[in-house]
Amino acid sequence: MSGDSGAAKGPDPTLDLELARERFEQSQDFTVAIEEEFALLDPVTLELSDRFEELHAAALDDEVLVDSVAGELIATEIEIRSGRAESFDELIRLQGERRRRLFNLAKDRGIGLAATGTHPWANYLDQRIIDTRHYARLKNELRWVAQRNNTWSVQLHMGIKGADRAIAVCDHVRGLLPALLAASANSPFLDGFQTGLHSVRSEIFTRTFPRCGVPEAFGGWAEYAEFCELLTATGSIVESTQLWWSVRPHHAFGTIEVRVCDAQSRGDESLRLTALMAACVAQSAIDYDDGCLPAPLRDREIEENLWRAIRYGLDGQMIDFERGTEVATPAALEALFEWTEPARSALGLDAAPVERNGAQRLNEAVASGASIPEAYREAMEETAATYTADRVAG
Repeated sequence: MSGDSGAAKGPDPTLDLELARERFEQSQDFTVAIEEEFALLDPVTLELSDRFEELHAAALDDEVLVDSVAGELIATEIEIRSGRAESFDELIRLQGERRRRLFNLAKDRGIGLAATGTHPWANYLDQRIIDTRHYARLKNELRWVAQRNNTWSVQLHMGIKGADRAIAVCDHVRGLLPALLAASANSPFLDGFQTGLHSVRSEIFTRTFPRCGVPEAFGGWAEYAEFCELLTATGSIVESTQLWWSVRPHHAFGTIEVRVCDAQSRGDESLRLTALMAACVAQSAIDYDDGCLPAPLRDREIEENLWRAIRYGLDGQMIDFERGTEVATPAALEALFEWTEPARSALGLDAAPVERNGAQRLNEAVASGASIPEAYREAMEETAATYTADRVAG
């Protein structure tokens, strides 16, 4: 969803661009963190259940979850965060424990947890925005845009040392976003029907929120900071996290945050997808250091492939702009996998692309005669089974 919780009190210190630059200069390469969002459901009816405050209060009494659980705009959503990990193995261990604790708390209270990009039939007009100063301000500022955004995602943070280097990595990862979205597509249903899109979540969030979707290539920290300072001076933003782009430098952490992917119904797939995002960020930094990072793709090129990912997911084709030809999207992902081999080997990233993503499985279930609620129930049951498995890496 918006990816930002908390209550602003006075000026946001992360809007100090010199301080943010220093965080990147002092950052540590290739630390990792994951954020996973879940819908809160009535497990019998599968209707969204606005019980965030109840579940959050229970989490605050848990020594592990107290600093790991957050709200995300609406009262039918909860997020768990791994926190910073030095390695991907450590991330798997940290998030595995947090997942099991959260799912146990939810089960004890009769709350179901689901992980798809959208709820298949919930009416956004029924959603209640949680009562914090931060979200009250967003509701007032964004109005319908905030109310409409009942979506769920999975996000990666990776440490990158050096401010100019971080911007160069962001500039390159922009061109990889369509393939990552296609791999993650898991939201074909909305308003009770098959939309024909594989990631309708992307249309709801990235196409409606301001400063969202694919950012322009900035070239370096100075140009990036100049734009952020203009937005601050003109009152366009009061927090750095109002830069909702699908890849962004996170001012508070000195990380690159990749935010393009739908939530994953299977816990092992969520981790492999996160590993692939991490491999893309790390390999971009490695190529930058080696002087072989190519010029960023142009906005219009990325947008063309992004639409293909939204519409067709893994069933479609991407444009190879270097060759001026189309390539099947699974083949484009395989090329991405091969390109990231040095980073994957160095960092121990299990990032093998999935053969069938969530949107394909949901669409196939309906094509085989299942109703949309039946397909969604199966996805919810997969989530309960795989996010609490002892072996969370898959």
